[in-house]
Formats: sequence, C-alpha cells, structure tokens
Amino acid sequence: MQARRAARELAFILFSQFDKKITNYSKENLDDIIIKSVRILSGSANDELKTALGSLIDMRNKIDDYEAEHEINLNRPIDAANISVPIMMTGEMAGKIDEMIDVAEKALLALEIAEFVTLESQNEVKSYAVDIVEAYQQNHDEIDGIIKKYAAGWDFDRLVKMDKDILRIAISELLYIKEAPMKVVVDEALELAKKYSTDDSAAFINGILAKVIVDNGIKG
Repeated sequence: MQARRAARELAFILFSQFDKKITNYSKENLDDIIIKSVRILSGSANDELKTALGSLIDMRNKIDDYEAEHEINLNRPIDAANISVPIMMTGEMAGKIDEMIDVAEKALLALEIAEFVTLESQNEVKSYAVDIVEAYQQNHDEIDGIIKKYAAGWDFDRLVKMDKDILRIAISELLYIKEAPMKVVVDEALELAKKYSTDDSAAFINGILAKVIVDNGIKG
C-alpha cells in the first residue's frame, strides 16, 4: 500500500473520531486520536479476520456434508472413508469465496495502515493525515461552503457524515494541499465511499468533486 493512500484512510478514521468542533483540536489531541484510530483499525481487522475464518469453516463443513451425503458415499460401507465427489454449484461456491476475499482485503488494508502508522520509518502516513486534518481545520468554513454549494437540493446537515468527511478530505487535498495528482485524489475518495458509505455515495461524491475540479481549473 502507498503511504498516501494509507494516510487518506487514516484521515477518514480521524474525522470519524471527532466529537466536537474540529477547530478545537490541537496537534496533541490529534496524536491521541491517531493512537485510538490505529486501535480501531486493528480491532476491525481482527473482527474481519474472525468473520473470514468463520466463513471458511462454514464452507468446509458444507463441503464435508455434501461429500458424505452424495449418493456415491451413501452406498459405501459405513467404515469406509469418503471419496471425492463432483463439486456443488459453482455460483454458490463463487459467491462465498467473493465474500471471504472482500473480508480478507479489508482486514489486510486495516493491518497495513496500522503497521504504517506504528513504524517510525513511515511517519509520512501520520504526517500527511495530520496535514489533511489541519488543512480542513484552517479552511473548514470554505470547504463546507463548497460542499453546500454543489450539493444543490440536499440539506447539508442531513448528508451522510461519511460522505461529508470523504469530500472534506478530497477538497482539502485538491484546493489546499495540492501535492497529489487530481485523479489519484478522486479515485481514492471513491474507494473510501465504496468501502465505508452507502451504495449511492460514490456517484454523489464523484459529482461534487467533478464540479470542484472544473470550477477551480484543476489539472492533472
């Protein structure tokens, strides 16, 4: 995983932890929240891996039962070991495997971010995440104003908080940090939306960011 990608995910977790106005947080507060966020990521990874393990065990049990109950083995002597039989429907198998792959990828990502943050040599992750938070702290009125402007027909206060936080991170990068390529910022904002928010969030966020990019003449 790239450090910047890890930093964006960490920034998103940071935003979710704020329980009061963001401008009230000092750098020391952010350090404490980063530690808390890493613990949340580690705990989430642990839960995801347990879910994946449970799914694997469930699949193994189903395969064992399917094999034992197949007519080939039902007609064998009681003390004879089962022999392999044709597999069950591929659609059912593929669906369960896809679920486990998704769970495993999320767990791996969470563990990678936790590792990035805890390694002294990877301070870029923590530093860039804090840069995002501080850019939003210093420009929060402008950034939220931009979201309100382009979310025409939507009540800002009723927007999904996760969507607002993803937009805040992306707009902070696009307009104030200006270090990452525009396409990377947008693509990774959409990935965060797909991972953490609702089914419609990616399209909504993409539409807002497209307007921000066009109206501000952002290239690259």
